[in-house]
Amino acid sequence: MSDKDKVIIFDTTMRDGEQSPGASMSIEEKIQIARIFDELGVDIIEAGFPIASPGDFEAVTAISKILKNSIPCGLSRASKKDIDACHEALKAAPRFRIHTFISTSPLHMKFKLNKSPEQVVDAIKESVTYARNLTDDVEWSCEDGTRTDMDYMCKIVETAISCGATTINIPVFSDDYQLSNTNNFNLLNNDWPYVQHNPKAVYLSIWQPPKIS
Repeated sequence: MSDKDKVIIFDTTMRDGEQSPGASMSIEEKIQIARIFDELGVDIIEAGFPIASPGDFEAVTAISKILKNSIPCGLSRASKKDIDACHEALKAAPRFRIHTFISTSPLHMKFKLNKSPEQVVDAIKESVTYARNLTDDVEWSCEDGTRTDMDYMCKIVETAISCGATTINIPVFSDDYQLSNTNNFNLLNNDWPYVQHNPKAVYLSIWQPPKIS
């Protein structure tokens, strides 16, 4: 199988999974799950959000020390403080990933970040460049991606890649409300060749949560 056909398994049970009501886990439980995923051959394990709490920081640190095959990953917002926390928690691992994200839809940029589109581009440049100086494995995500203007999406994806992102993640649904712009999701299929033929090698990631009945 060629590298371009390889499917990379990225698991976020211990980070995003904890957001489900009643699904919080102790550090010991997270370590137990991480060992199982490691044995199963999961490629990337997102172990937590280190800046979020001392418990998350401790869990990511512990998991990064025990994995034998899987690559540990920590989540961070587009800020140096968040990225530094990820690096500090993950640095014991021989290989690790920093996953940084920022909101990119007009609604989120205006009301959640209070930033202009140009300011968000600058934040992407700064955060991805900073993370790439700490590891050669950087994932970048656009929060609320499918409600993001498609021309702007192409611009920010190009920015992230040019600054060193090695994985580009487009969440199919809004993280908070599980709402998506179907037209934008369909457009991804047409505009994705732009990313696929970018001269810099990147992995493409589409994240979709399970349906809620």
